[in-house]
Amino acid sequence: MADRRHVIIKVFRKYGHSLGPESLEFLEDLLDRHDIADEEVEYSIEWMAQEYNKQDDAQMKVSLDVLQRVYETFQNGDNNEDEGHSQLDSDSHLFFIDAYEMPLWNWSVERSTFERAQGTLTASGSADSRVFAARNRLNVIKQCVLRNDHFSPSTLPSKDRQNLLTLKSTKQLLGRAGDRFLLFGMLTHSKEGKLCLEDQDGAVELDFSQLEQPSEGLFTEGCFALVEGDYTEDATLLVIAIGHPPCESREAARSIYGHIDFLGRGATTLLEDKQFASRVQLELPDLRFFVLSDVWLDKPDTLLGLRKMFDNCMENSFIPKVIVLCGNFTSVGIPQGNGRELRKYQDNFEALADLITSYPLLTRTTHFVLVPGPLDVTINSVLPRRPILSSFVSRLKSRVPNVHFASNPCRIKFFEQEIVIFREDLMSRMLRNLVGVKPDVKNDDLKRYLVQTILDQSHLMPVTTSIQPTLSELDHALRLYPLPTAVVLADKYERYQMTYEGCHVFNPGRFVGNTFTFSAYAPARRESEECVLDLDPEEGWS
Repeated sequence: MADRRHVIIKVFRKYGHSLGPESLEFLEDLLDRHDIADEEVEYSIEWMAQEYNKQDDAQMKVSLDVLQRVYETFQNGDNNEDEGHSQLDSDSHLFFIDAYEMPLWNWSVERSTFERAQGTLTASGSADSRVFAARNRLNVIKQCVLRNDHFSPSTLPSKDRQNLLTLKSTKQLLGRAGDRFLLFGMLTHSKEGKLCLEDQDGAVELDFSQLEQPSEGLFTEGCFALVEGDYTEDATLLVIAIGHPPCESREAARSIYGHIDFLGRGATTLLEDKQFASRVQLELPDLRFFVLSDVWLDKPDTLLGLRKMFDNCMENSFIPKVIVLCGNFTSVGIPQGNGRELRKYQDNFEALADLITSYPLLTRTTHFVLVPGPLDVTINSVLPRRPILSSFVSRLKSRVPNVHFASNPCRIKFFEQEIVIFREDLMSRMLRNLVGVKPDVKNDDLKRYLVQTILDQSHLMPVTTSIQPTLSELDHALRLYPLPTAVVLADKYERYQMTYEGCHVFNPGRFVGNTFTFSAYAPARRESEECVLDLDPEEGWS
């Protein structure tokens, strides 16, 4: 009974409500009256707390009268429960989240949890915010590392405790030449150009002369790494092993921080997540999100390819819920101040608006999301990038009701799923800034290494700001913690798809040429499938 009482108090506290003795006793009585099993208590109370929170006269201290009214309303509607339950409204659980709308949650070392930042976030930032962004990245990854089985001791005595790894700080190296250490920090270059490992207490120069090969993944300046080595008389660390930090699954992170609303669209419990996942599998097995990248609107063939894609949708009565169009929306950069090229750029979006509106069913029911690429015209060129300037897309805004002009990156929340969309030539950026990688890496390994690196680093751009400038107060918009359900790494690199630690990552390929390639993501299966569209009218697409 005490455990149930603790769950009830915890759930209502999440919504900012406190329970008096009478309200608590009423809820406990309801659980007993309906024979609610222990594993279902949290879900049941979560529903009551949500419904109570929706009442106009809901108070911070829970009113017994309002609580009883909520229960009576539920009882009156119980006869229609099965009928209502069979209707899953996908639109009411579909949200498009701009990077500039995401709340900032900082890691508190003192409280060992996330705390929501107060005040308005600015694009200008400050010296403190730049330091804070890097420190946040380190602390978020470090708390995952320390919770990993290799670092976290069991409460029961065992032989495994002898094999546990212990992290040390750079300040503990002083005066201990000849000892072996395991350090965690960021790979950076010193003023002399030497590769170092930097943590909150200092930095140490790394000597790779004895390292045969690093572990799997791509190591760039700005990555956080676990480095094992011997400290020498020359004040350097002779590296014997280097690897990325272990990745924590979405389920593990949500089990700890499930009450935190990282996206600003309402937190759900693990029980709700499981129920949503089951219902989406059963009731929405054919629902798809189409994802296209490099939609060059200045090329006539692109509009022909889009038209054929729309025609196939109509002929097969297969209407996608979402169509994500990632830039670049032009095949060449637009010189600043070139009025003629800017006018052509606007005309191309107007042609897209005319094409979409020529399909009334798609216009009414499908959500169109436009994500800018590196060559598109936006307010800023640093990450996260603002949406395409509204002056270029006024016709789309006025004629297509469900169009969303997104930032880069942006996110889609669909029931319990979180899908990250990122348009950047990430593979070439990472390869240009490598400081270590296995020799003779094959093409398939590169794709796997890139995915592994991004997810292990819990960040879409794990490089220093000198390589890729980012807005320090909005760096959390690039964070991949908790791990999303799916990540779209739209890149000019060739198409791929893979699942790592339960997170599905895919590059949809480029929607250019005579054969157009894109991806269709199936939320019911949490997987993507390749779609190829040939302009030859005799051939279909699959």
